[in-house]
Amino acid sequence: MSTDAPKPGLLSRLFGGGKPADTVSAAAEAAPKLSWWQRLKGGLARSSTSIGQGITDLFTKKKLDAETLEDFEDVLIRADLGLTVSARIVEAIGKGRYGKELEDSEVKAILAGEIEKVLTPVAKPLVVDAAQRPFVILMVGVNGSGKTTTIGKLAAKFRSEGRSVMLAAGDTFRAAAIEQLKVWGERTGATVIARDQGADAAGLAYDALQQARAENTDILMIDTAGRLQNRAELMAELEKTVRVIKKLEPSAPHAVLLTLDATVGQNALSQVEIFGKIAGVTGLVMTKLDGTARGGILVALAEKFGLPVHFIGVGESVEDLETFTADEFARAIAGLD
Repeated sequence: MSTDAPKPGLLSRLFGGGKPADTVSAAAEAAPKLSWWQRLKGGLARSSTSIGQGITDLFTKKKLDAETLEDFEDVLIRADLGLTVSARIVEAIGKGRYGKELEDSEVKAILAGEIEKVLTPVAKPLVVDAAQRPFVILMVGVNGSGKTTTIGKLAAKFRSEGRSVMLAAGDTFRAAAIEQLKVWGERTGATVIARDQGADAAGLAYDALQQARAENTDILMIDTAGRLQNRAELMAELEKTVRVIKKLEPSAPHAVLLTLDATVGQNALSQVEIFGKIAGVTGLVMTKLDGTARGGILVALAEKFGLPVHFIGVGESVEDLETFTADEFARAIAGLD
């Protein structure tokens, strides 16, 4: 474990919101523990409310016609579900129902069913191959996507499963990212490999892999600097990190997870495309679904790329990042109980 003590200010900002420990503890005890379904539904409330309002406005006490379906397609497109999926949904709603009045619940059920069809093939948990030790996970994504925090949350999950974890602070451009990983290391009992700000990221990844091998560590997660996908020189450095890892272990990285911020909407599509070419993305983690009314972007991504979606996040706590399940997400975004 890192011997560097985390800065108290950062620790309190990450885990205590700057409040005294006893206040945070009392608040935690007073708040009822919500199930994942409750947190997911609450996190997707902005998206489901936006779509649900469209259903109420368009379908209530009206006979179904082509204009209504066209208007509802616009609602779905604005929720970032994508043209293809939106068209498929309105086609399913209209099938055999023209000239009839539809209940909100019927429209929502069809909506959920069609979304689930798209998401089921990509809802795949991350499988850690125990034969690969360390199992190397390279974390990529742009600044602000929640990548470093996601690493910490995943470290907590892996540690709770009894696995040994090492974190490599490969975002050497930001001192805050290095400190943040050290805090997560202290919190989860994971070993942290870090260098000074500005150190060579590829060299750090190489050193971390060597040490993880020597210590027989189960999982090595490597953070990387937040890359703007239109900055060619930064993407070239990410490519270099991948090459260096492969020199030491040809099969690594065993997983390349792209962290996406749901609030960026359609921009997520270009991020997946470009990071896929540079780093060979194997799976997605979608964060900040609670911060947007356009949570349908996950559906559009699934339709276009078919990449596994391993985890989704609907809040800041460790419990708010969970394995992705298609049926629950579809029901939550459609506003079903």
